[in-house]
Amino acid sequence: MPQPQMTVLEILNRTKVFFEKKGIPDARLDAEYIISYGLKMKNRMDLYLNFEKPLTPAELDVLRTMVARRATREPLQHIIGDTSFRGFIIKCDRRALIPRPETESLVDMATDCLKGVEKPFIVEIGTGTGAISIACAKEIAGAKVLATDVSEDALALARTNAEVNGLAGNPDAESAASSTDSTASASSANAVSTLTFAQGDLLNAVTPEAIAKATGDSSAKIDCLIANLPYIPDSEKDKLQPEVAKYDPALALFGGADGLDLVRKLLQQTENSLKPGASILLEIGSEQGEMLKAEASRYTWLEFTGIHKDFCNNIRFVSYKKI
Repeated sequence: MPQPQMTVLEILNRTKVFFEKKGIPDARLDAEYIISYGLKMKNRMDLYLNFEKPLTPAELDVLRTMVARRATREPLQHIIGDTSFRGFIIKCDRRALIPRPETESLVDMATDCLKGVEKPFIVEIGTGTGAISIACAKEIAGAKVLATDVSEDALALARTNAEVNGLAGNPDAESAASSTDSTASASSANAVSTLTFAQGDLLNAVTPEAIAKATGDSSAKIDCLIANLPYIPDSEKDKLQPEVAKYDPALALFGGADGLDLVRKLLQQTENSLKPGASILLEIGSEQGEMLKAEASRYTWLEFTGIHKDFCNNIRFVSYKKI
């Protein structure tokens, strides 16, 4: 006698319990996302309209594979293949850090500090998936955005994400660019924004050639510098969740003994790159804001303008202004 088919609700409940045994955070939510994605539903809320739907053997096979991957603590975003950042779809894999919702506030901060600036030149250092730069190009009218990363693999992923989000490549710029530079453009509020990529270490990537491709003027100075650099102290490697420790690139995580090696190096490079009044916006660890404030006098060309919290009320950002 054939066994009765398992329903959506039954597999959801079993998956939740299985994830809980494996120590998966947000077990129910992850189960909902995986099952709705595996069954090709429009969104996870469709699950609630299909609880009694019986599952075919083929559907169960698809779900078993995805559930097994999550049970090893592979990130949900890698299994599904993307995440949402300010409503933009960002593809995710091992090449770059998964963008976190808390980081979205950097785009709001950039928008605020650039009010009244026409065609602002924005540079993001360590772009990873490209999420911040894509959001800036899509949301800030007329912005000229240059996104850099030391990792060519991360830049390849960022270029893909630019295309996914309607930042179609400019053929003339592409043909003139090297293998580590590409240009994309989009229209926002009747003003054209552009997004350009360049490979290199910190501000060393912002060469006259890269600036010229981004702005049309090789001598242009930066209006807003944004960076979410590695800031986890090396000593905390063993404290990370498996999703981070096993699947995020180490290059994007660790910043030396106190986590601030790259942040300090970047700040030291900014003396001659920014316009007067330009802002620097940095994501940092919750305990690092006061450390950077205490060190602010090292950078005599900068004014330390604040320690800022994310929407969870946790300290996450610091800001500076070019004097």
